[in-house]
Amino acid sequence: MSAVLDIDVYVYRNQRAWDRLDALARKRRLTGAEADELVALYERASRQLAQLHTGSVDPTVEAALAALVARARLRVADAPGRIGPDIAHFFTRRFPEALYRAFPWWCAVAALFVTTAVTLGAWISRSEQLRARMGLTGRDYVTKPGGAFETYYFEHPHGAFAAHVWTNNSWVAAGALFTGVLLLPAIYLLVMNAVNVAVTGGLMAHAGRLDTFFAYLLPHGILELTAVFVAGGAGLKLGWTLVDPGRLSRAEAVARQGRETAVIALGLVAVLLVAGFIEGFVTPSGWPTPIRIGIGLLAEIAFLGYVFVLGRPRGTVATTS
Repeated sequence: MSAVLDIDVYVYRNQRAWDRLDALARKRRLTGAEADELVALYERASRQLAQLHTGSVDPTVEAALAALVARARLRVADAPGRIGPDIAHFFTRRFPEALYRAFPWWCAVAALFVTTAVTLGAWISRSEQLRARMGLTGRDYVTKPGGAFETYYFEHPHGAFAAHVWTNNSWVAAGALFTGVLLLPAIYLLVMNAVNVAVTGGLMAHAGRLDTFFAYLLPHGILELTAVFVAGGAGLKLGWTLVDPGRLSRAEAVARQGRETAVIALGLVAVLLVAGFIEGFVTPSGWPTPIRIGIGLLAEIAFLGYVFVLGRPRGTVATTS
């Protein structure tokens, strides 16, 4: 094979063997001949995965092949205890690499979300006419000291509250991810979330309590909103694949990107768990505001480091045979 790998030709030439390996790995009982075939196909796919990993020809092909090899390894070894290394591989390779590949999309979502929330929030804080049109007058119960904005964080036990926000945020992220294939519903969901942030921030700013708004939002909200941005970006990337599938057929392109989206969806459950823990235990803790916000910033820095250190492509395109 040439030094520059034509990934579409490569996939076409090997797809039948990969499909056969997948079928054997999923089969409950194998004959002796099938077991030998499984081992041979597994070893071949493992070598191909190693070759692909030395380059950056197509990360989605590598991710799909890695999942197939992991599944086949469990079948070959017949060892359920391998689940630990596979989970480690998911969180040290597959998930951060998927996040890195989707970065331009979720970065764009973040920019549009923040711009919308800040612009609308500032307008709401300054315009009595706009507040009246949006039905936001008479909401002192939200903005007054000790009102609904603060009590929201204290009215339930910490553990139950953390579980509640984790579940709620997971639903929001899942909605942004899996409605992304239709584009407009995902955009609508993201815009509505930006409007919700803008309304609360705008009302708090109008009441002269913007510092309180940020003191309670930022500790958990930095990581939580980042997870929503990631979900929205990955969902929109999936939807755009349906519009522009590239050199693949539309069905193949969407199926490939769908697997990538599923990896991000699964990994975000853990990210939102961390954000939920911070919201449940750190935000209402009563600690000084700089400490609470500092914990949120550290969580965000750790997440971005995770993406750009573990997710960054390794090496360049290699010669394969």
